[in-house]
Amino acid sequence: MAGFFTSKRVMITGGAGFLGRVICRKLSERGAADIIVPRSKDFDLMRAEDVEKLYAEADPDVVIHLAARVGGIGANMKNPADLYLSNLLMGTYIIEEARRREVEKTVIVGTICAYPKHTPVPFKEDDLWNGYPEETNAPYGIAKKALLVHAQANRAQYGQNAIYLLPTNLYGPGDKFDSAVSHVIPALIKKFVEAKEQAVPQVEVWGTGRATREFLFVEDAAEGIVLGSESFNGAEPVNLGSGREVPIRELAELIARLSGYEGDLVWDSSKPDGQPRRGLDTSRARELFGFEAKMPLEEGLSQTIDWYVDNREAAEAVTF
Repeated sequence: MAGFFTSKRVMITGGAGFLGRVICRKLSERGAADIIVPRSKDFDLMRAEDVEKLYAEADPDVVIHLAARVGGIGANMKNPADLYLSNLLMGTYIIEEARRREVEKTVIVGTICAYPKHTPVPFKEDDLWNGYPEETNAPYGIAKKALLVHAQANRAQYGQNAIYLLPTNLYGPGDKFDSAVSHVIPALIKKFVEAKEQAVPQVEVWGTGRATREFLFVEDAAEGIVLGSESFNGAEPVNLGSGREVPIRELAELIARLSGYEGDLVWDSSKPDGQPRRGLDTSRARELFGFEAKMPLEEGLSQTIDWYVDNREAAEAVTF
């Protein structure tokens, strides 16, 4: 809906992060009156009293909940309880305080990790409950999926307008490259850039390379979330993706080439692949609010590599 954000006060949890900064820019371009970005040093979203204080100060018309505690496979295996509890509590308090204050609209951003381990590809939103998530992702994925239940229950009982969007794996300039939390694309970029600089003859990569993933450029993801916020008011979850499923082996070879690394890739099959396949059916987003991703993977990777090379210190800052 054109003009939806004009004169609105919009609160974005996680608005200072990788995705949040892009959304803030897009909201400003769409005429939002105020964009409120709470900081963790001021508000602990895992505490109900802090969330209540935040809403009292921000007085938002629209809430976009991006804040999450996330990581790659290594972080997921090391901190499953922390990932489960922190994501569950943050989302629960954000949704409930929005309901209590009758906020006009609440946008919950979920995760592709919520899908069952063996979901048929392409993932359709109706398959979300047809099995248990991949084990290394399950605590995080289930915590985020519980927020969908909360939003739908509040809608049914109280009429709360809360929507739930499911973006696939994100990447792009501004991503996290700290090895403790980085996902596959920044982790591979860091490996190959460093290997090129150090003239390392071979690079070890986790897994078999046979698993597949779908990646969404951060600008596309932000546009999808903003479009959904403007135009979608339904109870059903909606996928946001690029529509391209790519094997990790192909991805790694592409990143190596774009990084200028000419050595060998050695696959460590003793390390987990994670979910065997990921690829989304994105037809619902296209039909409901006209979202289609635009950035080709190779161009998006080139932009991300260039950003990393130019911003190494900021990119590798510890964030977990």
